[in-house]
Amino acid sequence: MYSVIQNAKRLIIKVGSSLVTNDGKGLDRVAIEKWAIQIAQLRKMGKEVVMVSSGAIAEGRQRLGFDKRPTGIHELQACAAVGQMGLAQIYETSFRAHGLGTAQILLTHADLADRERYLNARSTLVTLLGFGIVPVINENDTVVTDEIKFGDNDTLGALVANLIEADALIILTDQKGLYTADPRKDPSAQFVHQGLAGDLALESMAGGVGSSVGSGGMLTKILAAKRAARSGTHTVIASGREDNVLVRLAGGDAIGTLLTSQMAPLAARKQWMTDHLQTAGQIVLDAGAVQKLTLEGKSLLPIGVLEVRGEFGRGAVITCYNEAGLAIARGLSNYTSADARRIRRHASSEIKSNLGFVEEPELIHRDNMVLL
Repeated sequence: MYSVIQNAKRLIIKVGSSLVTNDGKGLDRVAIEKWAIQIAQLRKMGKEVVMVSSGAIAEGRQRLGFDKRPTGIHELQACAAVGQMGLAQIYETSFRAHGLGTAQILLTHADLADRERYLNARSTLVTLLGFGIVPVINENDTVVTDEIKFGDNDTLGALVANLIEADALIILTDQKGLYTADPRKDPSAQFVHQGLAGDLALESMAGGVGSSVGSGGMLTKILAAKRAARSGTHTVIASGREDNVLVRLAGGDAIGTLLTSQMAPLAARKQWMTDHLQTAGQIVLDAGAVQKLTLEGKSLLPIGVLEVRGEFGRGAVITCYNEAGLAIARGLSNYTSADARRIRRHASSEIKSNLGFVEEPELIHRDNMVLL
């Protein structure tokens, strides 16, 4: 099964804060040097590599003298600003010593939610890979507040995997991989060698935050694998302290937990819609509309809409919920929120009499919709 990693041509390698900063003691030059050596070998094997690196806040925290990760937004932003300087410098120095060029890219989820910025980010990354450059990506925690509160680079790694249609996502952490329970608390916990990305049983196995240095935990890694699987990307969760881990994985060795994708890759536009962590608005559907969408693959007609929430424009990505509050689909709205409120619970034949015009007979066409 690990041959899917061996055969992967385009890799996303995500490294966590505890690895990059030696558990918060400062940037670990030795560890980063080892990754540079391994990635140079991967490049010689014909593989394209993108790194998603945590560590800016942890490094900035150490430089600014905080005993523990601060909780204030402005303190976190200051740590990110200070730490990002050292992070970029050490990656450039370490990789350049092995003949590899690097590029720093700071992203926010907003960059991937805006269609034009999404396409620009994709084009830039693909161009850099074509030049043989190793892009090093981090969240732009200096200016973004919501991502500092609840974001993590595991999710960002999955988003980047979808963005450039990577073959594999390798999440390096300070843990061996996934266990059936927390091995620090349950001595009977069993190691999970393989699984299917998106299996709900995996989510119940995963715990909370795994260290005091970063913001992620095993659950964020399981959810990242689920998200990456939507573009056909396989995920490995492995220890970054395992000797020569990247080269051995590329050679097909069974290391860590492998979560394989069983899904056909989504079309690019639908993948973009799926990767929105937040959407402009929400609509609540009746049971009949839910059935039409989920079981029959139909478009969403305004008559099936019970409620319209939020303010959005025509062409915005909105989320569809059932009456129980479960998100079932996302799509591009053919109407503004104000117009959607006026035509909800009405047949398509009544749109013109309600609005004075007709954009489309559907609120969301099935070609512009993705089920969740």
